[in-house]
Amino acid sequence: QVQLVESGGGLVQPGGSLRLSCVASGGEFSHYNMHWYRRAPGKQREMVATISVNGISANYADFVKGRFTISRDNAKNTAYLQMNSLKPEDTAVYYCSQNHYWGQGTQVTVGS
Repeated sequence: QVQLVESGGGLVQPGGSLRLSCVASGGEFSHYNMHWYRRAPGKQREMVATISVNGISANYADFVKGRFTISRDNAKNTAYLQMNSLKPEDTAVYYCSQNHYWGQGTQVTVGS
């Protein structure tokens, strides 16, 4: 059974940085693209970033381009989301997803 476990969320001031991690187990991690999504309070879930199986290609939502970086380490079955220049509107629960499986999410709160 595939499990995805996110970590690294927390409270950060505007302009700050956080690095989210997503550790996968029980599946063929290196065979599938990895995705990060988020759901802000009162809003629908939205895609944040996607990375290809070999980590060479990545796509980002316009609202995070130039600020967030997705990466992966297939040897560690782990994906990352480096988030810089955080804004209050980045406040959300962030989820990783792979092959229709989802993690439980990690809360990111940007505020003073």
